[in-house]
Amino acid sequence: MLTRERIWTKNFVVVCMSSFFMFLTFYILATAFPLYVKDSLHGDQQQMGLSITIYVIGGVLIRPFSGQWVDRYGKKKMAIIGMVIFLLACISYFGAKGMFMFLVIRLIHGMSYAIASTATSTIASSLVPNSRQGTGMGYFSMFMSVGMVIGPALGLFLWKDKDIHVLLLAICVIAALSLLFTLGMRVPKPSQEALQSVKPVEREKRRLQWSDFIEPKALPISVVGFILAFAYSSLSGFMSSFTVEIHQSQVAGTFFVVFALMIVVFRPLIGKIFDSYNEHYLYYPGIILFAVGMLLLSQAHSATMVLVAGVIMGVGYGALLPCFQALAMKLAPEHRRGSATGTFFLLFDLGYGLGSYVMGMIASVSDYRMMYVVAGLVPLLSAALYYVLHHRPRAKIQLHNQNAKLV
Repeated sequence: MLTRERIWTKNFVVVCMSSFFMFLTFYILATAFPLYVKDSLHGDQQQMGLSITIYVIGGVLIRPFSGQWVDRYGKKKMAIIGMVIFLLACISYFGAKGMFMFLVIRLIHGMSYAIASTATSTIASSLVPNSRQGTGMGYFSMFMSVGMVIGPALGLFLWKDKDIHVLLLAICVIAALSLLFTLGMRVPKPSQEALQSVKPVEREKRRLQWSDFIEPKALPISVVGFILAFAYSSLSGFMSSFTVEIHQSQVAGTFFVVFALMIVVFRPLIGKIFDSYNEHYLYYPGIILFAVGMLLLSQAHSATMVLVAGVIMGVGYGALLPCFQALAMKLAPEHRRGSATGTFFLLFDLGYGLGSYVMGMIASVSDYRMMYVVAGLVPLLSAALYYVLHHRPRAKIQLHNQNAKLV
């Protein structure tokens, strides 16, 4: 029994490292490429946002299929395919001459990211005992989150000399590391229960339905994740430009380091809360902290205020992302976890991509302060959606189950 309850196995560490390097690559480029568009291609805020949005569009186009491919063809096979294309896309940037070819490669790069991230997240879930999904997926998403917040800081560092070749060489090395860890994964076979639940479906000859690509049980919490990603996009894409606007450019990289530290420090506690209590104990405090931190950032005039906002947002965001991801897979049947993961990331990536573009538009017609005010108000919509789409329906189901037991 004790062996089956372990989380930190060799395989789990390997899949966490693969995911970390992949997300690190993504967020290095999410920060550095908008600056490349601005400094080297002389683009405006909307075009800066487009360098992120086109990548996410590639992911969104593939996400509905990636979960089904993972469930049908195998987790490791799809992880390797995704990471090989991911690395080739990184290498292809060296040959990108002009904006059109650059955006085409960004589109393909986004597609490969969608396949690889869906597969690795599903593998991680299959390695974690069901009784410890909250804790295990919390640790897994910690590696993702650290990549999310170290990536922008590293992206700023790599772009400080505005040398695109140094940047591209670095991301190719990091993507190659991710592929090496992917090749080293050992994926457990599906349980007998999961296989039995799939057989009747496989025998049926019917037309494809939207539920073959989107996991309905994961959809409500994924919609809430869409709103969070929409607001979060304002940080990785525009923090550097904002700190220049308020004459505190030296603090941009430190902001992301502080943000990451808060995620790492509180992650073990967050996983235990998820497994011991219900998700509401994480969501409501987390979304309030994230919104407050964003609004504080919008009013920042000093480096200290920027860093305090980073601390508050880091704690809030660190509670929210693993909560959403664990819920998406926990609510879905075991044989549909690939589709549940794809559904979550489809909405999360879509929120991130649309947010990058919309936030860039807001900044272009006003300023970055107003952009962060909007980004701070958006999570309040997330809270309302969470209550309507998830909290209230779950409460009704639990009440029904309790009444059924009494009868």
